Amino acid sequence: MSKITFLGAGSTVFAKNVLGDCMTVPALQGFEFALFDIDQERLKDSEMMLENLKESLGSTCKVVAYTDRKEALRGAKYVINAIQVGGYDPSTIIDFEIPKKYGLRQTIADTIGIGGIFRSLRTIPVMMDFAKDMEEVCPDAWFLNYTNPMAALTGTMLRYTNIKTVGLCHSVQICADHLLKGLEMPTDNVVWKIAGINHLAWLLEISRNGEDLYAEIKRRAREKQKTKHLDMVRFELMERFGYYVTESSEHNAEYHPYFIKSKYPDLIDRFNIPLDEYPRRCVNQIEGWNNMRNDLVNNKNLTHTRSNEYGSFIMEAMETNKPFKIGGNVLNSGGLISNLPEKACVEVPCLVDSNGVTPTYVGELPEQLAALNRTNINTQLLTIEAAMTKKREHIYQAAMLDPHTASELSIDDIISLCDDLIEAHGDWLPKFE
Repeated sequence: MSKITFLGAGSTVFAKNVLGDCMTVPALQGFEFALFDIDQERLKDSEMMLENLKESLGSTCKVVAYTDRKEALRGAKYVINAIQVGGYDPSTIIDFEIPKKYGLRQTIADTIGIGGIFRSLRTIPVMMDFAKDMEEVCPDAWFLNYTNPMAALTGTMLRYTNIKTVGLCHSVQICADHLLKGLEMPTDNVVWKIAGINHLAWLLEISRNGEDLYAEIKRRAREKQKTKHLDMVRFELMERFGYYVTESSEHNAEYHPYFIKSKYPDLIDRFNIPLDEYPRRCVNQIEGWNNMRNDLVNNKNLTHTRSNEYGSFIMEAMETNKPFKIGGNVLNSGGLISNLPEKACVEVPCLVDSNGVTPTYVGELPEQLAALNRTNINTQLLTIEAAMTKKREHIYQAAMLDPHTASELSIDDIISLCDDLIEAHGDWLPKFE
């Protein structure tokens, strides 16, 4: 029996989306869905939910919860990663509250920025443990990574392990529709091209029935900017740099040095930036889960419609050899994006079939877009260096190169902040020299 292993299966709603999708795919019937999580209560919840879903959908998959990670991985053909090391309490709280003491504010803190750096440093050692187990018990498996920080984690797996890995983020496939709907433009017959890095990939081309839409998009965006809305940062970036970016405005507010500035507090209101957004989401999700748990976990009539998450489509394409196109996070080997570093993890169009994931060559990005990407790549590469060498100096360097952190703090404060975060995270981090 072929096996799909889900690491972080206690993420019950996401497990429903990805594994529920798999239950609707004929080519994936008869697979074992191997569930693993360090939280036994949430693992049991997901197991019960998937058993109910299996019955409702008439799927022939087998749902098995494991308490031994290596056994969950043994013989797997596909491994889905959706973990969060340290969780909201204590790690997310630490990532937000300690920087605040230095006057450094964040919105999401899961990609770069000081929060993204420390999320990477907590998570990379766990990912290396996964890879070690996989190299022993399922060396040919595909590792589908959904965990952030996407570029740093996926890049580490691809550079330092032998595991076949692709990073997946839904911001690519929803980008064009979200933009057009927000501007009250039709979404049928639209063709688009996206490339860059995760959460900072660019809508390079967009057309409908062969007509370029960018001029009209920009005209409508300028009008919309006259009143407050939820996408003001991305529209400002498009106005100044020429192209729309994949990930949300609350994310992009902290990827650049332009928007969250203690010297210009009016920018927060002007661009409608939701400071501390991620902690609020975490609290709401925890409260929401308590309210929805019974309906989701114990619902014998639970059903599911296939989502637009790439996971099931990738596995279906590999099983059937029917090609499917994704936006995947892969190593920039051979210069897929020729004006970005080859060590970088880039997000580019990829073809998936029984040969696996084959990235496509993009060539040069417009220079201003590559320049913005490089500012984030610098921090990602130094964060990986810190994680793999265990040298504290590289943590400092990653933070000093981070656009938002460097725009707000002095070198001495950056180093002091990093030291405070290392101490506060304690055993959630490895020891750094």
